[in-house]
Amino acid sequence: MAAPFILSPSLLSSDFGRLAEELHDLEMAGLAWAHWDVMDGAFVPNITFGPLVIKALRSRSRLFFDVHLMIERPERYLAEFADAGADLICVHAEATTHLERAVAEIARLGAKPAVALNPATPLCAVEYLLPQLHMVLIMSVNPGFGGQKFIPFSLDKIRDLRTIINSKGLQTLIQVDGGVSPDNAKQLVEAGADVLVSGSAFFGFPPYAQRLQTFYAPFKD
Repeated sequence: MAAPFILSPSLLSSDFGRLAEELHDLEMAGLAWAHWDVMDGAFVPNITFGPLVIKALRSRSRLFFDVHLMIERPERYLAEFADAGADLICVHAEATTHLERAVAEIARLGAKPAVALNPATPLCAVEYLLPQLHMVLIMSVNPGFGGQKFIPFSLDKIRDLRTIINSKGLQTLIQVDGGVSPDNAKQLVEAGADVLVSGSAFFGFPPYAQRLQTFYAPFKD
């Protein structure tokens, strides 16, 4: 059976002291993506890793590097993250004044462009950009920290975005990040999600190959 969705484990919940080993373990467990939550302490109240860390680990992994920039004015650093080896670069609609320019620059740099929306940000903020986007990230918690509870109205937002994408005949992916677990994975995918980000609900339950199958199990019923 083909995988019902892409799981992109958030390295925010991994062991920072052994990131290279964590990436290797994900790959060996059958994962294809890894989600990098880049935080600057300004756009969100937390600080994580930057392009130098990603660049140092790029040669150690064949995973698809899904880089989520939770930083103010991300356009300042797009070239650095592309050079570091990001396969996809996701910027927040709320973090930049000229969103289309940032999206176009990501594509010019050779990475796949994506835009993230905070829970209260309406879909109209990204609707006209959909033809230029590889993916839209629906935040189902307020960004900054792992382990938060899923915000229920996010399901309606996912459904509405899927309707818009389908009506335009586009292939834009929908990613969901925040409070994602095996308990709600099927509900999220049925609402229209293609890619699920899971941090503590994934890394907190090794071995990873077995945990991946726990996420897929509801689809086998």
